[in-house]
Parts: sequence; structure tokens; C-alpha cells
Amino acid sequence: MPEELDDDFETLLRYLRDARGFDFTGYKRTSLMRRVRHRMEQIGFEEYSEYLDHLQASSDEFASLFNTILINVTTFYRDPDAWEVLRTIVIPQLLAQRGPDDPIRVWSAGCATGQEAYSLAMLLADAVGPESFRQRVKIYATDVDEDALAAARQASYDAKAVENIPAEHLSRFFDQDGTRYVFSKELRRAVIFGRNDLVQDAPISRIDLLVCRNTLMYLNAETQRRVLGRLHFALAPHGILFLGHAEMLLSHSDRFAPFDLKNRLFRKVTDERSAPARMPSETLAESVHDLPGVSNLRELAFRHTPVAQVVLTGDETVALINQHAESLFGLSARDVGRLLRDLELSYRPVELRGYVEQAKVERRSSRIRDVEWLQHGGQALWLEIHVNPLIDAGNGLVGVSVAFFDVSTTRALLDKVEETNKQLENAYEELQSTNEELETTNEELQSTVEELETTNEELQSTNEELETMNEELQSTNDELHEINGALGDKTVELTQAQEFFDSILDSAAVGIIVVDRDMRVTVWNRATVELWGVTDTEARGRQLLALDIGLPTAQLRPLIGNALVDENYSDSIRLDAINRRGRAVRVLIRCSPFKVHDREIRGAMLLIHPDSD
Repeated sequence: MPEELDDDFETLLRYLRDARGFDFTGYKRTSLMRRVRHRMEQIGFEEYSEYLDHLQASSDEFASLFNTILINVTTFYRDPDAWEVLRTIVIPQLLAQRGPDDPIRVWSAGCATGQEAYSLAMLLADAVGPESFRQRVKIYATDVDEDALAAARQASYDAKAVENIPAEHLSRFFDQDGTRYVFSKELRRAVIFGRNDLVQDAPISRIDLLVCRNTLMYLNAETQRRVLGRLHFALAPHGILFLGHAEMLLSHSDRFAPFDLKNRLFRKVTDERSAPARMPSETLAESVHDLPGVSNLRELAFRHTPVAQVVLTGDETVALINQHAESLFGLSARDVGRLLRDLELSYRPVELRGYVEQAKVERRSSRIRDVEWLQHGGQALWLEIHVNPLIDAGNGLVGVSVAFFDVSTTRALLDKVEETNKQLENAYEELQSTNEELETTNEELQSTVEELETTNEELQSTNEELETMNEELQSTNDELHEINGALGDKTVELTQAQEFFDSILDSAAVGIIVVDRDMRVTVWNRATVELWGVTDTEARGRQLLALDIGLPTAQLRPLIGNALVDENYSDSIRLDAINRRGRAVRVLIRCSPFKVHDREIRGAMLLIHPDSD
């Protein structure tokens, strides 16, 4: 079932791709929308369009969004049973196929914060020894998250992160630095970290072992197909692909064959050529020929075989046609003796002559799959055509056999199985994706609980301090009564200053509007009221771009957005508008940042002049 598309959401994804180089358009929309929604709810946005405006105005938001989308759930030796198969079976076989000095190339795709790459390093160092490891092994560890890669390069982990590592490996491959564990510097040189987007970037080549766990399950079917094509290219012949539990490749058996399906280990599939069909030896042929009635028996067997078949001589003359071929393609006994090129069968249902010529020249069989044939009445059959050279005992070519197997039922079943497999994979991947999100949420909750416990202890300590302070406050209370009188005088002065400031604003001959960082109106002077007929009370606190006035406020968005991020920004725009009396006016609007004394940008200020041009 196709995933529902939301135009505003797709616009948001395109902006992330074009502005920051992160292409999420190939990700499954269900889980992707859920994560973006989670981030939007955290900061109080309901519409994708509003959140896009926020992203454009706040560059810091990108990091928070990417941390929400790119769930870096990873541990050392995650799924221990699968890693044990890697240690005891896969790596020994890989080493047995190579010489003692041959290089070993490994790729950890989607390596997150590096635990997976260092797990591979420990297993390989164990298998070949530290010295040989440094000389022969290269582990390429890639991810799209630069922050995760930076953490991976540090190779420093807390006690919780290394709790899955066997004690023997922890003592051999890690140095303790206070409460942190740092991976061996010598072995770390063989692990090369770099940014690589599996969806967009070229793959690394000649890889013996490719680990890409719990990454494909976030991609839609088309993107999975493209990425798997790149992973297939990356692997060396007979290379091994190691996936996550949710990734079964049931619908990609043409590229990867199961090596250990339970633990999601697959071997790269390579093409193998078929051997040509050979005629029986002369001795056997003569002995069978001597049996009475064998020629008639052979003719009847060929005539009534349930597989449509046509036999050609070496010069492509039709020698034999069985009954099923006559019925299926409208042939008859009169076609025997004719050249293949003179028959419609030579090009329908498929161009046969090229395959026949190939069988004659290369002396090997070929198979043509998924050929559709429309019978009389419009009923469709699916055929698999086998073209086999007929070789005699002296290795001479005597003819070519063309057999047409009806695979309609098999194809229907395979289509059904493939569709079911896709539904199963999607459901399993969605469950795994949700599970990883829950793992992340659980870690966040554990951190929150620890923070709350710490806060509780601090509150108890603070309570004792408050009791002491209460006594001090009681003694200070009398002093405050004295200060209160002085503050009353200050309040009068502040009120007078505010009235003076308001008088300046209302005396200005130009419209003055000040908005905060959320584009809500904080200042709206009398000249602005005169222009648009909206009072200060009606305008203050509302989104400027949402005010229904005669000014096309939407055109002010770029100016305000730039003013909110650049303290030296200043620009103007001329707009045609309708004033409060319904008359057409042209105004010049100047926009600049609204800053306080510490140069912090608190909003934007707009000055509106009647334009005489």
C-alpha cells in the first residue's frame, strides 16, 4: 500500500536536502513523519509549514531535528548470537579463502558512534593477531551524521557503553582513562571514519565483509532497491553482507543468497553459466536403437510431451515440432523443413534468432525468463524459454532445442509470495524502527530519572539553606520597608519615562512597528494606526504576517527573517498598499534588527514612510 504523501511535509524534506545536504526523501514516511512530529511537539509547532519557517529562521534547530531523525542506537556486539556466528564461521572462512598476506577490506555502513566498527576490529585482531591486523585489515566506517562520526573518532566510551564487551576483550583492546574507556590507539589506525550517504554517494569497492545493520528498514522499497544495488557492487565475489534483524531480503534473492538467514548473513550472488546439453554416447544410442519399436516410442514421447518444444538443425531448419508447440503457436507438420526465420515463432513471443545463434557459437544453454504470450481470446501465458545446443559424442553441434515452459501458475504464486514478503518486511521493519525509537526514549527516561534523583537531593539541601535564609529574610524585612518608599519614587519615574517613550513613538511622522523573534507585534505607534486603522491593542501580541490590513505583509517575511539572524542587516522594500480610508498608497518600508544594549537581537524594527516616487 503506498504511503500517504503530505505536500507540506515533502516541501520540508526538499528544503532539508537542498539547504543542508541531508536527503530523507527516500525514507519511509510513517516513521519519518512520526519523528519530525515528535520534534515539532517538543517546541510547540503543529503545521509543517510553520516548522519550515522556524528552520529557515533558526540555524540551531537543524542539529536538534537531525538528532531526532537519525536514531543512533548501537552497542558493542549488538545481538551477540549473530556476532558469534561472525566470529566462529564467517571470519574463519574469509581468512581461509585468502593468502596470509592478502588484504582484508571491511565496511561498517551506518556506523553511528563507532561501536560496530570497533567490534569488527576486535574480532579481526583476535583472528589474525595484532601485527597482521595492522598490516592487512582496513575497516571503513561511514555515516551521514557528522556529530556521530566525531564521537566515533574519539573512541572514548563510558562504563555503560562497554558493559557488553567480554572482560578479556575490554582489558586487551581498551585503555581506562578515569571513568572512560578508550579503544586501542594502535588498532584504531586501521579504522577509517568518513561521511557517506548510502542513498546518494558512491559505494566503497572490493569489500569482503559489509556490515549495514538496521539502516535499510528506514528506507522505502525503491530506495532499498537502489541501495542494495550499490551494496551488491561494493562486495567482492562471494563477499558477505551482515544486516539487522528486521532486514530479511526476501524479495532480493537475485542479488543476495542467505548464508545464515536466522542471523541475517547473506552472500553476494554471481552469475553462473549453464552447461550445454550433450547427446548420449554412440554406444548407448546403438544399444537403445536395437530395441524393437524404440523409434516409434521416441517419436510418440516427443510428440506428446507436455512442454512445447521445437528442434532445429544446425542450419536453423525446423526438424521437429511437438503437439503442444503446434497448439500453442499455431504451427503444423507443414512447417517442418522450413527455416526458423520464415516462421512467426522466430520473433514472437520473443526474438529467438539471437539466442539460437548464441547457443550455436558459444555452445552453452540460455534461459529467457518472464516472456508474456497472449493466446487467442486474450488470455495471457507466462513462459520460460530454454535454448539448448545439442552436442554429439564428438563434441559436434547437431542442432538446437527450444523448449517453452508454461510458468504462469508459478509466476502467480511467486508474485503473491513476493507481495506477501514485501508486506512482511515492511511490517517487521516498522516494528524494529518503533522498537529502536522506544530504546532511545527509554534511555532518555533513565537519564531523566537520574536527573530527578540528583535534583531531589539538591532540593533537600536547598530546603535547609532556605530555612537559614528565612531567618535572614525576616531581619531584612524591616530594611525592605524603608527601601519600599524609595522604590515608589522610582516607579513614578519609570512610569514617566514610559509615557515619554510612548509620546516619542506617537509623535513620529512615520509608522513604527517592532516585532519579536516570533514575529509578534510589540510596538505599534499612532502613525501606524493612522495608516492601517488597526489599534495598538488589536495589533500588540499578534503575528504581523497574520494581521488583516491593507499591507501585503507576506512580502516582509524575507526581510524580517534576515534581520533576525544578522545584526548588521538593513534593507528596504517598496510596496503598494491600501490605507485605512480605502485609498491606494505606495510605502517605503525599512527593516533592521531590534537590538538591546548587549547587541543581542531581540526582534526586528520596521519604519514605514509614504513613498513619493
